[in-house]
This record gives sequence, structure tokens and C-alpha cells, in this order.
Amino acid sequence: MDANDIAKIEKHLKRTFGNPHIAVKARPKQKDSAEVEVAGEFIGVVFQDEDEDGSFMFEMAILGEDLD
Repeated sequence: MDANDIAKIEKHLKRTFGNPHIAVKARPKQKDSAEVEVAGEFIGVVFQDEDEDGSFMFEMAILGEDLD
């Protein structure tokens, strides 16, 4: 993912979730994905979609301990 992709994804996530504290950051060792944070806390990963050029997938785990 290049800086342009990351900026577009970050803008989309901020608009979609109505949260200006979302940040998408490049992963130094992984070129096909980026980390997503809210107010500095890691929440998931965005991957390039291998099947559809220009599309991405957002993956977020929800841990049982977070549901208290």
C-alpha cells in the first residue's frame, strides 16, 4: 500500500465511522497492509483485496475481555 492508498482509506474510515481520531499507518515489514488505530489504540488491519484491484478489506478482532 502506498501513501495515497493509506490516505484514501483513512479518509473513508473517518467519514464512515464519524470518528476523526482514526489513523491508518503503514506497516514497515508488510507492504500489502496497514494498521488501523483509534486515538492511538490498535483496532485492526486493512489489506489489499487480491481479487479486486483498488479494493481493500478491513479486519478487526473483538476479544471477549473487551466486551465487559
